[in-house]
Amino acid sequence: MNRITHTIETARQNQHKLLSIFITAGYPHLELTVPLVLEAAKNGADMIEIGIPFSDPLADGPTIQQSSQVALEQGITLTQIFDLVSDIRRQSPVPLILMGYINPILQFGYKEFLAKAAEIGVDGLIVPDLPPEEAGELKSLCQQFSLSNIFLISPNTPSERIRYIGELSTDFVYCVSVTGVTGARKGINPNLLKFLRHVRELITKPFLVGFGIATPEDAQNISRHCDGVIVGSAFIDLIRNNANKSELELLTSVAKYIRNLKSSISGVTDGY
Repeated sequence: MNRITHTIETARQNQHKLLSIFITAGYPHLELTVPLVLEAAKNGADMIEIGIPFSDPLADGPTIQQSSQVALEQGITLTQIFDLVSDIRRQSPVPLILMGYINPILQFGYKEFLAKAAEIGVDGLIVPDLPPEEAGELKSLCQQFSLSNIFLISPNTPSERIRYIGELSTDFVYCVSVTGVTGARKGINPNLLKFLRHVRELITKPFLVGFGIATPEDAQNISRHCDGVIVGSAFIDLIRNNANKSELELLTSVAKYIRNLKSSISGVTDGY
């Protein structure tokens, strides 16, 4: 049982909603990635997605694209990202998910990439541009190395494909709240709750909702209809807006934001 499995099972047993946070590796500086992850985990993040910067991030909106570009301009490499993950793992048991596009993984080597990820303490993998129908080798190797593979569904995913992805994903399904790319948005799409009820009817695995969740109010309202929420662009925005401050001030802002998000979903019950 890896850390993702244990975290999700514990949350379900205790009827707790999960908070997953996305951070771009190497943003705003290489030296800040580990402190930012540790601060998020210490203040209530149940899982951390670490984004692998890529030059053509199809699923990412302007905020995460910009953070990836900054990291790439500073020379971030997969080897450095693996070193960051190793450092995090030495200091925290928080579940870690690598989120990256297929090209860098293929260039590194499928098996070599997953073997290294498992060795340094990664728990799961999200590859947004790998169609589930073409993910047989990924799933097989993830099983071999005890890594969770997590696939995405969106409001325009057909019912049969939702069922298929629900079966294919290891521990949970990443449910995209809107069509389009990542990015914080104002308010909740009125069709979202209908979509989430539909997903709940079709799959038995837990699912977390991401894309567009920015505020504690968003997190609270959406968490009533799923097993947890994923916050990415809003977290990157927070980092960017505080990047010129001291490290202590930045981490203090992060701690407050994560605590507010976690507090907003504590005690939330299903609203079906």
